[in-house]
Amino acid sequence: MDKDRLDPWGTSAVKDYERLQSEFGIGPAAPLLSRFKKPSPHLSRGIDFGQRDLGRILDAVDNNKPYAVMSGIKPTGDFHLGTKMTADDMVYFQSLSRKATVYYAVADVEAYADNGLSFEQTSKIATRNVADILALGLDPERAVVYLQSEELKVMRLGTVFSKGVTNNMLKAIYGERQIGLYMAALYQAGDILMPQLPELGGPKPVLVPVGADQDPHIRLARDLAARYDDEYGFIPPSAVYHRLMLSLGGSDKMSKRSESSLLTLDDTTKDAARKISTAFTGGRDTVEEQRRLGGRANICPVYDLYRFHFARDDEHVKRVYHECTEGIRLCGECKQEATGLVKAFLEDHHRRRDSLMGEAKELLAKSRKYLSSSGK
Repeated sequence: MDKDRLDPWGTSAVKDYERLQSEFGIGPAAPLLSRFKKPSPHLSRGIDFGQRDLGRILDAVDNNKPYAVMSGIKPTGDFHLGTKMTADDMVYFQSLSRKATVYYAVADVEAYADNGLSFEQTSKIATRNVADILALGLDPERAVVYLQSEELKVMRLGTVFSKGVTNNMLKAIYGERQIGLYMAALYQAGDILMPQLPELGGPKPVLVPVGADQDPHIRLARDLAARYDDEYGFIPPSAVYHRLMLSLGGSDKMSKRSESSLLTLDDTTKDAARKISTAFTGGRDTVEEQRRLGGRANICPVYDLYRFHFARDDEHVKRVYHECTEGIRLCGECKQEATGLVKAFLEDHHRRRDSLMGEAKELLAKSRKYLSSSGK
């Protein structure tokens, strides 16, 4: 991690989460766990490690007040396990209250600026991505899903915000970048603050679930909310941050930029089994060393599969960790169990997602109509 900035468009993993929190003022999530009736696995396992003003969302839940859950996902291909973490958080925080509305931005502007994908390409990918998040449990009756490039409210907010920032400010946050990425960042601020526009119910708490490396976007949006408070009455957006999952190669974060080192929600069970079988592990060089010294779960992407996604419950995660670090569990056994869990998930997810493709198209069309009728 660069001492002065995070790179939301890079591939590097965050090495020191405590340093990240102290340098950028991210609060810990753990002290708020007692306020949740049933913490999500991400919260109870420490995957959602940090937050900004999360208490504001919990106050809305406790007092039955409206709030929004907002995040954007680039339509650059099939959901992978890193993307799934953001989607899971969106679904979970929507489930806490009937007064919660999810705003899901299909971040096609960023996909164009960062990945070079045409709007025609990303439009085709978008429907499948929406079906993925529906299969993960999103309630379509309380969700607004839109293509970033099509939403005039976002574009107009981005244009307004462009007057409130300078090139030096953006360079300080993001480093030297092409103008297209700076524009995408302003549009993302528009995404984050759009749910507070008068035609969408006015100022309200907005929670943005993101990976730790996306904090620059949160800081920019919070700064802009303060700058334009007199004009719009924005409440600074809240955020919850998840840890970055190791790639199957054992380094950096799981990213679409390295297809061979990630698991996607579209992988066949055969492909998933192959990828897990060749994944890096935190095991020792010999069985004797493993039995004597124990494995290194903290650097093992196979252990991450259990902790982040596929363990049946928290006790299962603890058991895998204990057996690994005490030398009871060997890497081959661990991979075999993980493969079975992943296969079962993929079979169920594929069935659910394929049955929801029509509903995904309907949700996109319904959201487009809702946003266009709510004023421009």
